[in-house]
Amino acid sequence: MFTGIVSGLGRILSVDPLGDGPQHGKRLQIETPPGWLAGVQPGDSIAINGACMTVTRFDAPPAPAPGSFSVDVSAESLRLTAGLDRPGPVNLEQALRAHDRLGGHLVSGHVDGLGTVEVFEPVGESWLLAVRAPAALGRFLAVKGSITVNGVSLTVNRVDDAAEGCRFTINLIPHTLEHTTLGTLAPGAAVNLEVDLIARYVERMLAAGPGQPAAARD
Repeated sequence: MFTGIVSGLGRILSVDPLGDGPQHGKRLQIETPPGWLAGVQPGDSIAINGACMTVTRFDAPPAPAPGSFSVDVSAESLRLTAGLDRPGPVNLEQALRAHDRLGGHLVSGHVDGLGTVEVFEPVGESWLLAVRAPAALGRFLAVKGSITVNGVSLTVNRVDDAAEGCRFTINLIPHTLEHTTLGTLAPGAAVNLEVDLIARYVERMLAAGPGQPAAARD
């Protein structure tokens, strides 16, 4: 479980195939900021651009020395996400601990779909980000609700539904652009989206209809 508050900017250094066929995934080596891996162990979960991955090994001296770690990403995960199939900058977040502050919102690290950036432009001191999401995700989006874009917890300002997909907009403050990879976005870029966890449960309950009453107890 995560919060969508990016705690480090990393970089995918290498992407190596785990086999010869298209059914095989990739091994990513990811560089981290100095000291960022302190306390991280093999088997721990780390969100990479919003996708939860498992640390398989460290590729440099143990933390707190500067270093990198590796994850194995399945072919299915690569198909359903963006930005994990090539070297480049990524947003990093370590898994939430029970005593941590919940600065963003509850994030599972399971990407629900890919969005496409339609607008990314300055508006006053902030930047306007407009994303076209798959139509199936539209019912989970609400004004002032939460959405995760490439692992960053953000607040939705506007939602417009259409047959070709749901368009939502967000205002990004300079701090967010400086401390995440969102400042590198451009129209046409694919982004990882995760809808609000609570909205998913509400939608499921409404779709299922009224349940059966609990059995009486003696």
